Amino acid sequence: MALAEGGVASADLGRLSLVLRQGPIPHFVHGVIEYLAGVFLIAAPFLLSYDDGAAVAVSIVAGVIVLLIASATEGPTSLIDSIPLSVHVVLDYGLAAVLVAAPFLFGFSGEGAPTAAFIVLGVAHLLVTVGTRFRRT
Repeated sequence: MALAEGGVASADLGRLSLVLRQGPIPHFVHGVIEYLAGVFLIAAPFLLSYDDGAAVAVSIVAGVIVLLIASATEGPTSLIDSIPLSVHVVLDYGLAAVLVAAPFLFGFSGEGAPTAAFIVLGVAHLLVTVGTRFRRT
């Protein structure tokens, strides 16, 4: 197996390229959804009246992180093209997992509104990531 740039096997790059081309959601729409999700995460504690301080903090921090990643990833909705798409996809999967696990990791699973919001957003983020066509075919 030949190594490409950065020591990544060329077959691995081929598989990554296939993964990045799949899905019916255009890359532009994915970016817009991420901006909306980031804003929602920041506003959710106030809109949904979170009582737990950890839920408020995690929601605001997660929202800021989502906005930073969305605005820094190369693509049509980016402000600065500094994060490669392949890194963005990995961050998306990690973010989805953290959002689903956050109520349990940060101890606010007893409060219904933030628990439901985090789990729904995490699952939705995963589905949007899987369904996005990051590269033009």
